[in-house]
Amino acid sequence: MKNIALHSTHEKLGAKMVSFAGYNMPVQYTGVKDEHLAVRSSVGVFDVSHMGEFMVEGPDALDFIQRVTSNDVSALVDGQVQYSCFPNLEGGIVDDLLVYRFNSQKFMLVVNASNIDKDLSWINKFNNGSKITDISDNMSLLAVQGPNAINALKSLTNLDLTSIPFYTFKEGNFCGLENVIVSATGYTGSGGFEIYFPNEHAQEIWDKVFESGREYDIKPAGLAARDTLRLEMGYCLYGNDINDSISPIEAGLGWITKFNNSFNNSDYLKAQKENGLEKKRVGFELVERGIPRKDYQVYDDNDNVIGFVTSGTMSPSLDKAIGMGYVNTDFAKSDTEIYISIRNKKIKAKICKLPFFK
Repeated sequence: MKNIALHSTHEKLGAKMVSFAGYNMPVQYTGVKDEHLAVRSSVGVFDVSHMGEFMVEGPDALDFIQRVTSNDVSALVDGQVQYSCFPNLEGGIVDDLLVYRFNSQKFMLVVNASNIDKDLSWINKFNNGSKITDISDNMSLLAVQGPNAINALKSLTNLDLTSIPFYTFKEGNFCGLENVIVSATGYTGSGGFEIYFPNEHAQEIWDKVFESGREYDIKPAGLAARDTLRLEMGYCLYGNDINDSISPIEAGLGWITKFNNSFNNSDYLKAQKENGLEKKRVGFELVERGIPRKDYQVYDDNDNVIGFVTSGTMSPSLDKAIGMGYVNTDFAKSDTEIYISIRNKKIKAKICKLPFFK
């Protein structure tokens, strides 16, 4: 198991540490609901230093990334970020990721912690001479999320945080350190920023962020609250809602699957989009009491299995049980009644539009 740079800090704060994606990670501090609502109402800080970062550089970098990812990288300008995925050759997804464009010959790929080695091995199969550098072990990453994130951080940087719109980034001075990457690609639906910096500055930056955010009741938040926040927004979690056997089209990620250029397995995915799907990712809320969990089966009113749950929770913001999963396409329309099998009992639910949290 690997420890992130602030491991001892999280322990001193009383965090419950768990094994996640090969790392010891803080899953919660004061409680999931408390941390979740702090992000929704003010500001919370997630240490997500377990995430992977690959630098891709060289004159062919853009063409290379275009070939291994599903979105249109050529649409990016300097300082923009793009959500995308690595399609495999069997119709599934190797991983979902963020693509940061510094310039036409320099990009950063941010990948899921559990897939760092897998992703690196995968993209190296298609490398055309670009320089790929895995900087994951050297970097720390804080996600400062919530409506007061900008107030909590503005005194710490020379960057104008109001000029960093959603899915863009800038480099500048942060807490006295130069060349810090500050982006706005939040995974919570409540706004905020991500801060990338070398591990050796982690404690100093953590302390200054919390000192600056004290008047806004800034709180540390763990992976459990991160999961409930992203689920309220209907965002996919790799290993739950998407994986090696689910296509981006089935996952409702057609918007990051652009067919104006050729990429790995693009012909198959284009045909799938044109020919229709057997199953689709949907959101649902329970009508009766219960909490849906991953891998629970979904039934129709004739007791036929029509799908499966991929994520589920009791929503702290909405105070109702919500979930996502895959159902046969005939049952994917909003307000369709379905049943979730929970402890051998069929619990009524209904399909609803995403996101859950507006």
